[in-house]
Amino acid sequence: MEHKEFDAPVELQDTVKCFWYNRKDFGEVPSDFEVVPDGYAEIIFHFGSTLSISYNGTFHPLPSPFIMGLLNQPAVFNTKDTLEIIGIRCFPWTVFDLLGLPSGKDGLHLLEHPVTDLQFQLHPLIHAGQIQEAIALVTAYFISLRSQVGVNTMLFKAGAAMRATNGTLPVSEVAASAHATIRTLERKFKQSSGYTVKDVSALMRFEQVRNHLWLYPDSNLAGLAHELGYTDQSHLSREFKRYTGMAPAAFARKTKREKQASDGHII
Repeated sequence: MEHKEFDAPVELQDTVKCFWYNRKDFGEVPSDFEVVPDGYAEIIFHFGSTLSISYNGTFHPLPSPFIMGLLNQPAVFNTKDTLEIIGIRCFPWTVFDLLGLPSGKDGLHLLEHPVTDLQFQLHPLIHAGQIQEAIALVTAYFISLRSQVGVNTMLFKAGAAMRATNGTLPVSEVAASAHATIRTLERKFKQSSGYTVKDVSALMRFEQVRNHLWLYPDSNLAGLAHELGYTDQSHLSREFKRYTGMAPAAFARKTKREKQASDGHII
């Protein structure tokens, strides 16, 4: 598998976390893979074989691009042969305003927007292996799009406070950072992202746990719970299982096995 991330330019850093490229050969037999929730919404362009998502026990083909919004549980995809992806990782309170689209709580959002025209421009670049040129094209498009959208100062300040504390800041303190009442902030936040401040903060905090256990699967869970602002280890375990379907200890063991199989060692 090949994976590259590209920093967003200054003009986009209030909206886009990063751009990324991924390439993987799944072989001739269709294979499933799982995407675990995190604190971002992503615009996904895909190239190669058909990419499908599981819904109500059946796989449904996905157009390119689509938005993968915030998830409450893992999403299961299916593909075969070589799959290549260009992703735009956005803050969930900015992506719908950026595209001028209504928000919603569905994890998957199909797009009716001029951004879909990029698919035809990106395809020959991806086919030729010109990844830097493809990223440059997408970046230029989003800089132009961003210049046409006003900044919501309240959401920007709230988001900055949440990111700086990895989702551990109480809603009242997020509101104070945004110079807003809790009620006003929650209303604006839900309009922009489809979710509450608490929802997104919980996903941000879970993402920190997941990333930490991936890097350090032998971590002490009680200490990690304290560090990330959970009430106790049980609270961390409940939240982790809510988003992944498995306990953090089981996730850590699975991570060890996968790293031993791929790298021969554990980080």
